[in-house]
Amino acid sequence: MGTENIVVTCTDCGFRESFSTLRDARVALAEHESTTGHTADWEINGLAPGVEQAGADAGVCGSPECGNSESPLLEWDTPDDKP
Repeated sequence: MGTENIVVTCTDCGFRESFSTLRDARVALAEHESTTGHTADWEINGLAPGVEQAGADAGVCGSPECGNSESPLLEWDTPDDKP
């Protein structure tokens, strides 16, 4: 992603740190909670363009009538449609 779009915060102690990857943010959140006993939270302010496009193509609910049926990212076949 390149930019620090994920922010981990803790209201118990004021911990606040920004990250550019979900993995790093998740690790920091888990580490803070396990070492302090606090409850941390995160805010995701943006995702990589490909992830955002995949979400847009899938639509809100992920069903064919909500998404982009022309997207190469999605297969609308159900197991019953397979030979």
